[in-house]
Amino acid sequence: MSDFWARRKAAVEAEARADEAALAAEERAQREAELAEKPDAEILQELGLPDPDDLNEGDDFRQFLTEAVPARLKTRALRRLWRVNPVLANLDGLLDYGEDFTDSALVVENLQTAYQVGKGMLAHVEEMARQAEEKLAVAEDDTAEPEAPEGEEVEVVETAAADPVEAPEPPAPVTFQTTNPEPEIARAPRRMRFHFDGATA
Repeated sequence: MSDFWARRKAAVEAEARADEAALAAEERAQREAELAEKPDAEILQELGLPDPDDLNEGDDFRQFLTEAVPARLKTRALRRLWRVNPVLANLDGLLDYGEDFTDSALVVENLQTAYQVGKGMLAHVEEMARQAEEKLAVAEDDTAEPEAPEGEEVEVVETAAADPVEAPEPPAPVTFQTTNPEPEIARAPRRMRFHFDGATA
């Protein structure tokens, strides 16, 4: 039961946050609509901001990045920042995405791509996987034995089993014999002797 009320409480809080976000977005849209009708000079005067075109290197551009500033003034301020900042203005040509790919003059005629927004190259990869599966299926069909049609008997030819290969016998041990063997020394047989206490020789 406690899990149910915990989930219920979390759902109510999430719903409340969603309502607040929707209300804030509606207020911003209304404010943007009101500011769209006013000239930039009047908006800058109301917000107490300088003209973005008059800013130079070292000036504070962050004051134009607040929510109260409309998007068109933020764009003007960022463009000015890109011009006056030597690091941003003087590109070394080593940027991968430094060119303007939105220029239609740079687009190749009849350019086609397999890339899809949100999916990437997924469709291309799936097509490659499908073609690979088809090739594998064709290869398996070629190696499979043909099935006999219904109503026909298939003659089975039995082949004689090959004679089992006997394992080779292990080689006989090699013995070495010297040319001049040492003669055996004849030894005299040993005789037993007994000694008794008190006996004289």
